[in-house]
Amino acid sequence: MIPKLGDDERAAALATLSDWALAPGRDAITRSIRFKDFNAAFGFMARVALKAEKMDHHPEWFNVYNRVDITLSTHDAGGLTERDVALARFIDQIVVGG
Repeated sequence: MIPKLGDDERAAALATLSDWALAPGRDAITRSIRFKDFNAAFGFMARVALKAEKMDHHPEWFNVYNRVDITLSTHDAGGLTERDVALARFIDQIVVGG
């Protein structure tokens, strides 16, 4: 099993991520992303889904029109792990890179 991040590791990881925050009341990180329209949001979700499937690590997310809210936590570990940070970095990369 992959270990949860310690407090120092969690803080260091958050400092390297764009627009991610600790999820209130959970050992997880969260981000809300807005796109120009539903098609762009759905395309983004498809790209993340393909990566998540390869990683065998799936996000919690919610989509309404052009907004995608994402929460990352490793359920098997009971909290935030390096797998969440890696997926968040991928998400940051495709949001910035378009």
